Amino acid sequence: MPDGKTAKPARGRTDWAALRALSEDAIERIAAEDADNPATVDEAEWARGTVGLPPRKTAIHATFDQDVVAFFKQGGRGYQTRMNAVLRRYMEAQIAKKEG
Repeated sequence: MPDGKTAKPARGRTDWAALRALSEDAIERIAAEDADNPATVDEAEWARGTVGLPPRKTAIHATFDQDVVAFFKQGGRGYQTRMNAVLRRYMEAQIAKKEG
């Protein structure tokens, strides 16, 4: 870093005080109800899983309507990733329509 300054760690969005206030039982209950928790996925679902690398990214210059960009930016960091996900869903739907 220039001028001998050190970077400050990014501030997270975790409410550590609320987390520390939870009992161990409450944490276990929340984890058990979390559909994204790998421990809650049954064996049959794991058997259907696939492993793959994400598609490579290509940098482009694109121009979008201001209100479209503002909408995605409202969701915070990662707005370009969300925009890509919407475009990917559209692409996949068009491909499925042609194949179907």
